[in-house]
Amino acid sequence: MRCLIVATGNPGKVEEMSAYLTDANWELKLKPAELDIEETGATFLENAALKASQVAIATGEWAIADDSGLQVDALGGAPGLYSARYGNSDGDRIARLLREMTGQTDRRAQFVCAVAIARPDGSIACQTEGICPGEIASAPAGAGGFGYDPIFYVPEQGMTYAEMPPELKHRVSHRGLAFATLLPQLERLSKELTA
Repeated sequence: MRCLIVATGNPGKVEEMSAYLTDANWELKLKPAELDIEETGATFLENAALKASQVAIATGEWAIADDSGLQVDALGGAPGLYSARYGNSDGDRIARLLREMTGQTDRRAQFVCAVAIARPDGSIACQTEGICPGEIASAPAGAGGFGYDPIFYVPEQGMTYAEMPPELKHRVSHRGLAFATLLPQLERLSKELTA
């Protein structure tokens, strides 16, 4: 089983990625704590590639990184790359977003997740993006998930991310869609490496 260093300091992220990659023949490990990568990309894909590449070079191992966020049409794509820094807590971020949406009739939004895998030399082996379209609810609903989940409503499912059973969110979310397209690429990589 090959090692894949996850470009994050969050053990929860490793767990989450592992759930998407259960059938892949890779063992996921946290990046070294002292390794800090600045996200200077202009897009989610650029940030994911940057993090994967720098962690791969620093560790001499294969690396995986993701970058994701919420884009709201009426706010010109905000919070976008700054989704995690839109407030000091999930509650702050949700409250700020709902304030900024006051009086807006266009509630369209999308969650985006970009994932990149880098070779030990830092070159990008594969990358993908998953996008889940939805709307910003007028008030939080549901107790599951985290972040903006209580206000991200998916019309196709008739519920917010926070109202979805975990297996449904796993399948229809931006992250689920990104990993669904990444898996075949990862399997091809595994075969090439063992050939």
